[in-house]
Amino acid sequence: MTNPSLLDLPVLAAILAFALMGVGALASPLLVSRQFDISTLTAAGRNEVRAVYGGFGLAMAACLAAALALPDLRVGVCLTVAAALAGMAGGRLISAMMDRTLGRLPAAYLALETVAAILLAYAALGPQA
Repeated sequence: MTNPSLLDLPVLAAILAFALMGVGALASPLLVSRQFDISTLTAAGRNEVRAVYGGFGLAMAACLAAALALPDLRVGVCLTVAAALAGMAGGRLISAMMDRTLGRLPAAYLALETVAAILLAYAALGPQA
């Protein structure tokens, strides 16, 4: 039998990670883009980073927090966020196959997204005490 609080750990970790990503991207979009060898951003580029990494990250953190507060939402929210993370990882794999290369940092994010997706799916569907 699994302690239900253990199933909350992946959700709490994902909330923290998404919140940090979101706040960081809103505050300094260039710090995000530099990780991917993009050293300058126009106003439109900063807007895009803030939207995709900032707004999305904070929205995912809020949805996961709601899933902890409202148990009826847990399965749907955790599976949806897991699917989003799996889609990101899948996009990285497709890109790596098309470009025939995968940098160290994108590979690390691929691993993180894959593990987080699996853990969130388990948090949604795993054994309940």
